[in-house]
Amino acid sequence: MIELFGWIGLFTVSLAVLVKSSDFFTEAAESLGIYLGFPRFIVGVTIVSIGTSLPELVSSIFAMLDNSSEIILGNVVGSNIANIFLVLGCAAVISQGLSITYDLLNVDLPLFVGTGFFLALTVWDFNFSKGEAILSLIAYAIYLFYTISIAQQENQDQQDRAKASGEENDAKKIFPTKDVVILILSSIGLCLGAKYTIDSVVEISELLQIGVEIIAVTGVALGTSLPELIVTISLAIKENPEMAIGNVLGSNIFNTFVVMGIPGLMGTIIIPETILQQALPLMVVGTILFVFATQDKQVTKWEGLLFFIFYIWFIGQLFHFI
Repeated sequence: MIELFGWIGLFTVSLAVLVKSSDFFTEAAESLGIYLGFPRFIVGVTIVSIGTSLPELVSSIFAMLDNSSEIILGNVVGSNIANIFLVLGCAAVISQGLSITYDLLNVDLPLFVGTGFFLALTVWDFNFSKGEAILSLIAYAIYLFYTISIAQQENQDQQDRAKASGEENDAKKIFPTKDVVILILSSIGLCLGAKYTIDSVVEISELLQIGVEIIAVTGVALGTSLPELIVTISLAIKENPEMAIGNVLGSNIFNTFVVMGIPGLMGTIIIPETILQQALPLMVVGTILFVFATQDKQVTKWEGLLFFIFYIWFIGQLFHFI
């Protein structure tokens, strides 16, 4: 019993380090995005989403190194479920609804749906090959190139409008050196937090005789999704819904392509049957519901409440108390 509490304590501390490091990373990344002149939605869907998704990536890499690859799919699917139902749901309820002006229908929403189905198809045969891992990383690179090109175009259009109206600002921007240092230090914190999170999860699952994949799809996924939850709620409260929704959308795309792709290049990822049967279908359903909820450029508090109820049902089903 003492050993169990010791590992639970280590798990709690490691998650706290993960969350805090991700918080520092995200703030610094957001400052860099503003320095580069990216629109708020683009900052959310790229820089902020990558920053808040780093715990998933680092913990999955360490899971592969520790021969616990069954954690990886549970981490990705569980995090995607948490992002849609818990993170977006809570943000919509707390802020009394989220409204955006950015057009999601052209590329972002179709690609978002595509990532969900792509993940389902690649793991359905209990095998995620190196070829599929390479395709995942190529797909994310294409999406990143698209979003950055859109950001550069919008930034150029804004500068052209300012020049035409005589409002051009010739003040020279100061490179955010402090933010670069914070990025490096917080990355170290992410690595250390992820390593000990995975170590403690494996030990706790063995002591409690609970499947590692169940701990991954709940405890690890929820823990590594805390940065998305905290950042998204904070953005929603600060009336920055563009970045909030962009963070959720970008995080799920990053999880599907990169968090699966990089470990997939390192070795064989074990695909647990429990995840395929119980968690993956809900992730696909959540992906479709996200599209229906955001295609009118808003997520009402009632839709957010429904998302939150879905997440409670999911946890209840996994642990058989609903």
